[in-house]
Amino acid sequence: MALTEILNTARERAQQMGLPYDGALTPQEAYEVWQHAPGARLIDVRTRAEWDYVGRVPGAVEIELLTYPGNRPNAAFLAELEQQVDKEAPVMFICRSGGRSHNAAMLAMQAGYSQCFNVLEGFEGDKDANGHRNTQGGWRVAGLPWTQS
Repeated sequence: MALTEILNTARERAQQMGLPYDGALTPQEAYEVWQHAPGARLIDVRTRAEWDYVGRVPGAVEIELLTYPGNRPNAAFLAELEQQVDKEAPVMFICRSGGRSHNAAMLAMQAGYSQCFNVLEGFEGDKDANGHRNTQGGWRVAGLPWTQS
């Protein structure tokens, strides 16, 4: 699918979902945008513990939205984002399953980022019938690049 088609689909999806930011992408769509849109950045907003123990996306900008331990808001989130990411660039936010990344996209949009996207399903996807992640949906299940320490 062409980049323009992916972005249009993401924007239509956001409208259908009632999202105020630019769009909602599947992991595969986010990867395509990241690879082909000039200046596009993938922002991983999970915690340091998640990066260290669950896995990382090589090349993603890592900025905790909530700190570990304690799950408190990272007061420096927007300052860190502004240091590393151009406000005119397409920015795609990813977390474990799509909740924190939605909140990060909202914050970035309110801070003046012009092209904010949430990566649906996140890195690990939703829980399956057995209460396990990484079996349905998500970056890892889609077979996209990731590493584990």
